Amino acid sequence: MSRRVAIGGLGTIGLSVANWLVQADGFDLAAVAASSVASAESKVSDLGVSPKVVVATELADHADIVIECAPAAHFAAIAEPAIDAGRTLVALSAGALLTRPDLVEGADLSGAQIIVPTGALIGLDAVRAMAQGEIVSVTLVTRKPPKGLIGAPYLEAEDIDVANLTDPLRVFHGNAFDAAKAFPANINVGAALALAGAGPERTMIEIWADPTISRNRHRVEVVSDSAIASMEIEGMPSADNPRTSASVANSVIAALRRMSDPLVVGT
Repeated sequence: MSRRVAIGGLGTIGLSVANWLVQADGFDLAAVAASSVASAESKVSDLGVSPKVVVATELADHADIVIECAPAAHFAAIAEPAIDAGRTLVALSAGALLTRPDLVEGADLSGAQIIVPTGALIGLDAVRAMAQGEIVSVTLVTRKPPKGLIGAPYLEAEDIDVANLTDPLRVFHGNAFDAAKAFPANINVGAALALAGAGPERTMIEIWADPTISRNRHRVEVVSDSAIASMEIEGMPSADNPRTSASVANSVIAALRRMSDPLVVGT
C-alpha cells in the first residue's frame, strides 16, 4: 500500500523530492503547497501527476507524511496541523524546530513523529550514539561562500558586509539556539546537530564567510565519554539557491526510502 506524501514548499528541494516521488514505488505525491496556489500549480504542471494544490495548513488533511521544506517563516503553518493530526512530519527547518519544543510534546500526545533529515551535515548517527552517554563538547564550524550568507538577519542587524570580502571573515560565534535565530536560512545543520546531541545551548557554532571557497564546508568536533569524533563535509551549493546544499534533497529522499526499505543501515 502506497503512503500518501504532501510537500510544503516547492523550491529547489521540494521540486527535487516531488520529481523523485512521482517515480518511486510505495509513495504517492498527494498534495503540495507553495507561496501561492498559482505558483504551486505552475511548478507541478510538468510532473506528470496532479497532486492536490492546497494551502499549507491543509497538507496534513491529504497525506500520511508531510515534508516541510519551506522558508522558516512558514514552518508553523505546515508543522502544527501535521503534528495535531498524528502524521509523520519530515522537517527541514530544524532551526525553527528549536524554538518549538511544544511540537515534540504534541507529537508524543498525538502519535505523530518528527523526522529531521541529516541534510547537508555528516555524522548525526555517531552523535546520536554518543548522546546515549555523556557529551562533553560539540562544535560546528561552517564556512560558506559569501553570497550564501547575504541577507541573513544577523549580518544586516550588525551591519556586516560580506559582499566584497577578499579574506575569510568569522561573522558569528555562539550557541545553536542563537545561530538559528541569527541565520534562519543558513544554519539548519547546526540545529540538527544540536537536536541529535547535546542540545542547543551546549552546541557551539562558528560561521565564516569565505571568499576563497566555492562550496559549503561543515566541520564537526565532538568529545564524549565513548568517543572523540572529527568529521568534515564539503557540499555543492544548489545551482538555484546558494544558501542550500545540493545534498539536502537527497537526504530527504534517503529518509523516505528508510521508511520502506527492507534493509536499514545506520542508527
